[in-house]
Amino acid sequence: MSLLSNPFDPAREAALVTGAGNGIGRAIAQALVGEGVRTVFADVSGERVAAAIAAAPCPELAVPWIGDLAHRDAWDALLTDARSAVGQVTHFVHSASPPRREADHALAVDPETWEQMRSVNVDAGFYLSRELARQLIAAKVPGSFLLLTSLHAGTPRNLPHYSTSKAALAMLVKELAKTLGRFDIRINALVPGAIAAGGFVADPSLARHIPLGRIGKAEDLAPLALAVLSNRISAYVTGAAFVVDGGLSLTNWFDPPTLDELS
Repeated sequence: MSLLSNPFDPAREAALVTGAGNGIGRAIAQALVGEGVRTVFADVSGERVAAAIAAAPCPELAVPWIGDLAHRDAWDALLTDARSAVGQVTHFVHSASPPRREADHALAVDPETWEQMRSVNVDAGFYLSRELARQLIAAKVPGSFLLLTSLHAGTPRNLPHYSTSKAALAMLVKELAKTLGRFDIRINALVPGAIAAGGFVADPSLARHIPLGRIGKAEDLAPLALAVLSNRISAYVTGAAFVVDGGLSLTNWFDPPTLDELS
């Protein structure tokens, strides 16, 4: 049998993916059902979720869930609904993140935008991870979580609410991995580069900074995401960050924001 065949055990494993309506979350959720894994597609947009499921290779294995993870009451609702729909969630992917506006630099971002970004990225990511881990510990079942961070966890993006939330997620991965490893629950980070998906419209000229010579696609991340999530392929991997950026992180490509309106 091939080392990479049957990476999941569909009879015993199920997944929850936030931000599954578009971009990287959508690509990973679709790839999971393609491997036979029952998967909750969670997103703030019902229209996006419906389209993502319709385009999935095994839509009958996909469960839609619609809610805004900026609100705390949605976190428990998602956990309850996911458990009711697919049983014990063993694989969790946190890809949800509010839209980004280039105008929201350090001198312009408002408190509501800051709060929403932190709430969805960090607070929801922590709470969902912790509560899913508690369920796994109680059931004595192994698990694998993947939190999407960013190159901008370490490189300024001119969007401080976004970059700082991703930096917090990067440390959260390490904290959870250190605490939960004894229970056979693995926590890792997926670190995308310039990916033309999920509302991010990449300037084609950015490709000149990328050693592989092109802007990335959401589908570029799904194979590695599945490999890291798989307890058969990556059983001895936790607390790691996997960069998928075509080599973009080898350069620092952002200039300071334009502040003409202050002059």
